[in-house]
Amino acid sequence: MREVPIGFHQAQTTCWDHPKMTELYQSLADLNNVRFSAYRTAMKIRRLQKALCLDLLDLNVAQNTFAQHKLLNNNQLMTVPDVINCLTSIYDGLEQEHKDLVNVPLCVDMCLNWLLNVYDTGRSGKIRVLSMKIGLLSLSKGHLEEKYKYLFSQVASPGDTCDQRQLGLLLHEAIQIPRQLGEVAAFGGSNIEPSVRSCFQHVCTQRNTKALFILKV
Repeated sequence: MREVPIGFHQAQTTCWDHPKMTELYQSLADLNNVRFSAYRTAMKIRRLQKALCLDLLDLNVAQNTFAQHKLLNNNQLMTVPDVINCLTSIYDGLEQEHKDLVNVPLCVDMCLNWLLNVYDTGRSGKIRVLSMKIGLLSLSKGHLEEKYKYLFSQVASPGDTCDQRQLGLLLHEAIQIPRQLGEVAAFGGSNIEPSVRSCFQHVCTQRNTKALFILKV
């Protein structure tokens, strides 16, 4: 399959991995010596989060940016220019509050690079709106409970419920992050069906074969 090149703003070169992203991946590999998988994965995600400056991104700011760009249809495919436009809005806002920490062109390039590596493994040059939202919000700052509520709402039906298919979609998108970091095996592999069944086993009854998982606010 043909690779879709990315033109990076600063280096003015065309390649798949930004040089700084290559350096980041090498530094992440150094963490493979950490023995326990949960700690190792957490350290990798934290290093990635800080490198992309997503530890500065407030959950509400991200939501407002998605709304500003009319990213309401989570099944919609975004092209590279679409993703760049959204990321530029996000990082422009972050730069205003953290001028010494945020280099907008570099952050946009690296975050774009990371999103495509995670969610566009076929290198089509497109990712779904849902994929970008889950990727960015998973690494944003904020209380975990608020993140869970927002991520759940992206796949839930009206009434804050979701069936097994919807929950499976959410978990599939989320598991791509540790997969790309080489840590998916420690969390049950890429097959999310056992996790979905585990979530539903307490709500399924003989009369309720299509049980709904309900978000408790």
